[in-house]
Amino acid sequence: MKKWFIALAGLLLTVTLAGCGNKTVATTDGGKITESAYYSSLKGTSSGKQVLQQMILNKVLEKQYGSKVSKKEVTKQFNTYKAQYGSSFSSVLSQSGMTQSSLKTEIRSNLLLKEAVKDNVKVSDKQLEKQFKSYQPKVTVAHILVSKKSTAEKVISDLKDTKKSDLTSEFTKDAKKYSTDTATKNKGGKLSAFDSTDTSLDSTFKKAAFKLKTDEYTATPVKTQYGYHVILMLKNPGKGTIKEHKAELTKQVIDNDMNDSTTLHNVVAKVLKKGDVSIKDSDLKNILSDYLSTSSSSKTSASSSSK
Repeated sequence: MKKWFIALAGLLLTVTLAGCGNKTVATTDGGKITESAYYSSLKGTSSGKQVLQQMILNKVLEKQYGSKVSKKEVTKQFNTYKAQYGSSFSSVLSQSGMTQSSLKTEIRSNLLLKEAVKDNVKVSDKQLEKQFKSYQPKVTVAHILVSKKSTAEKVISDLKDTKKSDLTSEFTKDAKKYSTDTATKNKGGKLSAFDSTDTSLDSTFKKAAFKLKTDEYTATPVKTQYGYHVILMLKNPGKGTIKEHKAELTKQVIDNDMNDSTTLHNVVAKVLKKGDVSIKDSDLKNILSDYLSTSSSSKTSASSSSK
């Protein structure tokens, strides 16, 4: 769970201090600790300042882009994380000092920030051209995974004697007979469609797959950390043109910008400036100086993507 934001555990802890009154937070035999005393102590720390920065940013992002991020989008990404970690999901959350609720809060914050990046970053034709060089639209393949190279070679040999019209059905039979991939063998080895941005598949596997045209299979076994694969291309639409894939290419450039600190800094500066932020606590008056002192144009060039 890559996080640009600080851990929300601390953020949620300090939300209750908004009133900053004399309510008692804790008592000891040496005296009590009040909200105001806790606040005074916390605001002097770097972590406390980060929490305030994040709370301010969340407020202005919600105001400016809240209508563009739905609960459905947050839930979808949450479920993706949950499926990714499977049975270890709860322990991963615990180790990160988070709950399911705080994770959803963070997901929403990141989605809001992404909307801000989309709104403030201008993607150039040059960047689209660069992204297109490594781009491969979604393809659908089937594969047979075996532990021995000789077994993979036997499968390939059998396929060579198969008529093109019977290729898929023969491949399905071989997948059920030979494949050690229990998740796909009974589905003829079919995998979910993937493109060049996929990070779940082995890079060697993807490289071999992208070279195949529809109804072609690998002429030699493809070796990965999992064993030997025979790959059959079920559907490859071809690379097409930049114009045909402009929306997806733009999305990929924006995703890259979400990992670039310079771009994010510039975008946050614009968002905060538009949010008309005013710090009332004199001890914290310079907390946003790194952002609010930044002068920038109405659109930020996503220079990181053209590096």
